[in-house]
Amino acid sequence: MNKDLLGQAIWEYHQNPDDQELITWTHLTDDDLMPVDYFFRTYNDMPIIEQKALDFSYGKVLDIGCGAGSHSLHLQNQLELDVKAIDISPAAVATTKARGVKNTLCVDIFEHEDIYDTLLMLMNGIGVCENLSGLKELLKYLKGLLNPGGQILLDSSDIIYLFEEEEYSQNPVQESYYGEVDFGIRYYGEEQLFPWLYVDFQTLKKVALETGYRCSLEVEGEHYDYLAKLTRVY
Repeated sequence: MNKDLLGQAIWEYHQNPDDQELITWTHLTDDDLMPVDYFFRTYNDMPIIEQKALDFSYGKVLDIGCGAGSHSLHLQNQLELDVKAIDISPAAVATTKARGVKNTLCVDIFEHEDIYDTLLMLMNGIGVCENLSGLKELLKYLKGLLNPGGQILLDSSDIIYLFEEEEYSQNPVQESYYGEVDFGIRYYGEEQLFPWLYVDFQTLKKVALETGYRCSLEVEGEHYDYLAKLTRVY
């Protein structure tokens, strides 16, 4: 049985808000503490990248990897958009529903079929594709969920800063793309490790163009992160 530590943490915080923390890390980085209440923030507490993504959303919206549902709640209640929140975590979806999101579904994105104007993948949700090959396959599939001219709004980070320039100059050919990482979560002594992707904008744009999208850089964050908009061309 697959662990669902993030969903568990989200549900337990919803039931009994306290100072719960997740510990995250990658094979490139040390342990980092993440307060679980971060998943429950309101629009005013979100970083500018997420705020702009919500501002740019229109029409029928699919919130992919909804977590605790904070983005969906804003789209539904403040912007009065038709939004569906989906996640593969039953606990996360239960939390989203309990918090008041009207349309929720526990489903893998590759098993979902419907048509939308906006697909939302925030908090580096695109990372679920695991690697560049997976990114191409995911973008191909998502195109089938979009109306002509529909958009994907996603954020990610360029983690090139984690590497020494000298290392890259000595090793110009890498075995794999540097943004493909092993990502770990620890919650009350239990651990979960899975492959994850951080993609720089130029690489994202290249793959997007290959799969039938226009791709624009909408917002740059303070630490190598960015918001991109992919628009379905054909």
